[in-house]
Amino acid sequence: MMLVPLLLALTPAPAAQELDFYIGTYTSKDGSKGIYHAKLNPETGEISAPTLAAEANGPSFVTLHPNGRFLYAAHEPTNGEVSAYAIGADRKLTKLNTEAFKGTNPCHVSVDSQGKNLLVAAYSGGSVACFPIRADGSLAAATTVIENSGSGPNKSRQERPHLHAIYADAKSRFVYACDLGTDEVLVYRFDPTKGTLTPSEPKAGKVPPGGGPRHLAFHPGGGFAYVNNEMLNSVTTFSVDGTTGALKELQTLSTLPEGESLQGKSTAEIACHPNGRWLYVSNRGHNSIAAYGIGADGKLTLMEIQPVGVREPRGFGLDPTGRWIVVGGQSSNDLTSLAIDPATGKLEPSGKKVAVGTPVCVAFK
Repeated sequence: MMLVPLLLALTPAPAAQELDFYIGTYTSKDGSKGIYHAKLNPETGEISAPTLAAEANGPSFVTLHPNGRFLYAAHEPTNGEVSAYAIGADRKLTKLNTEAFKGTNPCHVSVDSQGKNLLVAAYSGGSVACFPIRADGSLAAATTVIENSGSGPNKSRQERPHLHAIYADAKSRFVYACDLGTDEVLVYRFDPTKGTLTPSEPKAGKVPPGGGPRHLAFHPGGGFAYVNNEMLNSVTTFSVDGTTGALKELQTLSTLPEGESLQGKSTAEIACHPNGRWLYVSNRGHNSIAAYGIGADGKLTLMEIQPVGVREPRGFGLDPTGRWIVVGGQSSNDLTSLAIDPATGKLEPSGKKVAVGTPVCVAFK
């Protein structure tokens, strides 16, 4: 009578489903060779040794199609080149094609929620572009290219526009682009079927002068957007008008401890937790992630500033379960994981690391 319970007790629990992610890097003769693939164990936070998924020239930022079958990369050391890849069953990447536009040093790419277009921001070109995505995942020629104009108060960094990131909202009605050079978060009306961007009115939300907006994260519930300011190590909360797409600044908070010098420090990545309760921003130089609680009014309250154990934490990704952050150390040439406390949202370093050359972007499949 005890045989079945005994057999059940001796049967090992099924192994946790490992989570795939891709790593964008800066390439070099003796360092990284392109886009890498690795896996995260969602129970332990252990990261598998990254393997080369595709050789590529400076694929600093990568993003996945909503259907999980295609990956897109910005080749930063080029005059506007972006590439499309098919993801194989072995997680290797097969290049589909490369397109280009007038946009020197493309540094950020994203796909709209309908999976119809690739949006691109070019840092040195001061421009944004939209590339329709074909049924096979490849890219068509750009349907829209827009160059911004203007400057900011920091003459060494803001002498002209520097577009740093671009995103469509959840309904693919508006597109938002962070211009580090002009302290603007530009707003465009978006037609995903035609692949067109039209400047909205007002044209942008503004961050504090000299802030240098870098990346943006939408609140999953809608109504709010958060922008990390690279040069002043801060994060700005905006309310988002659901009808016009307009941004209104609600607050700006530091990402560093009180009294900490800004010298040699800058923010890099920002992400909102899927549950809408927490926000995270990485600090280069300080080598930490600032964690904030999000109130019902969308405003932030600093919870902690957690050291991450890598140097120059450039990009990071939240895993699909919402339990882990994987962060890349650009200067220490490694990846590490941090557990997210499910009750408080605070971070706990796992202590687990793997080597990879100059990681600058982490994108979960």
